[in-house]
Amino acid sequence: MNTKSPLAPKRFPRLPEVAGVSLAAGACGLRYKGRSDVLLATLVPGSTIAGVFTRSLTVAAPVDWCRSALKGGRVRAIVVNSGNANAFTGRVGELAVQDTVKSAAKVIGCPKNQIFVSSTGVIGEPLPVDRLTKALPRLKKKLSPKSWRAAADAIMTTDTFPKGATRSAEIDGDKITLNGFAKGSGMIAPDMATMLGYVFTDAKIAQPVLQQALRAATEKSFNVITVDSDTSTSDTVLLCATGQARHKKVTSVGDPRFKNFRQALESLMVDLAQQIVRDGEGASKFIEVTVTGAASNTAAKTIALAIANSPLVKTAIAGEDANWGRIVMAVGKAGEKADRDALDIRIGGIQVTMDGLRKPGYDETPVAQHMKGEEIAISVDVGIGRGKATVWTCDLTHGYIDINADYRT
Repeated sequence: MNTKSPLAPKRFPRLPEVAGVSLAAGACGLRYKGRSDVLLATLVPGSTIAGVFTRSLTVAAPVDWCRSALKGGRVRAIVVNSGNANAFTGRVGELAVQDTVKSAAKVIGCPKNQIFVSSTGVIGEPLPVDRLTKALPRLKKKLSPKSWRAAADAIMTTDTFPKGATRSAEIDGDKITLNGFAKGSGMIAPDMATMLGYVFTDAKIAQPVLQQALRAATEKSFNVITVDSDTSTSDTVLLCATGQARHKKVTSVGDPRFKNFRQALESLMVDLAQQIVRDGEGASKFIEVTVTGAASNTAAKTIALAIANSPLVKTAIAGEDANWGRIVMAVGKAGEKADRDALDIRIGGIQVTMDGLRKPGYDETPVAQHMKGEEIAISVDVGIGRGKATVWTCDLTHGYIDINADYRT
């Protein structure tokens, strides 16, 4: 296990029970020794599910299965393993998924298309699926509505801390609970999801509405983070609703009763997404990049990601060097409209540039002081329009090289 990130939260949050959800975690020796590497989550009959997945063209076999199963809109169980991504494993990988689904469906007693599977870890290694399937009956006996921390622990790979969050909402005056956990540390530049994330609620929500809510929240959370600009083969986020709350079912995403739930969902997912950035491999700084004045929100996001993904920007921040010229460079390479002579760059709220030049009388001292902190704020107005976007990233240190150079050994 890697040294815990200096940006980690002080503790894993206390996640309350979600009616209709039980979890269990254990070890089946897929790759790691002496630690849990498999998760089983079960839900009551009738639970609905939504999902968003990677757009990678070298997608892992479990993602193919989940996309297909999602068409049914129902879920009874989720099986997740760490240590092996079951990606780029051909027909062997597909058969491993089928074996997992078949075994889980038998253990739970439900149709196969209500079983969802995820895998994370090394790419290109066949999954020793027998070890996984043999663990399922044992995990069923351990199921508990309280095992949220154990579930978050079981899905980690290079993560240095488990990531969890909880929120509450109201529908028709009825208190709704939302719990979530995620994993991710490297290979993070999500494209419709993060590496792995799971959110559970007791609300009564029609599946199409649940799907729309998840997509919207993903765009404002997991799709605006980056650690290293690399999108995983296995990115998956699943949102499950057990329907155990007493309120009348939500059947329209525009229902005013649904607004508070959507806000809580977005808040929870932003929390998880930022925890992933705070656990970026080798990270020592959490960085927020805000771009305004762009031709559109999409253009603003593109420019913000150009800054956030720049190795030159990230290493300057790691070295606590207030080299704002690297930000100018990143804006220029983004490929979106920007008015060079109107560029306004601020670091830690301190204006650095104006009218295409360094601000007259600019004093680097307070900026250099800001760079010594763990929370770095960069804002850029490109002087074109009204588009705006915020993305979150981390710095790039030698620790990133150490972790990834030794990942398979």
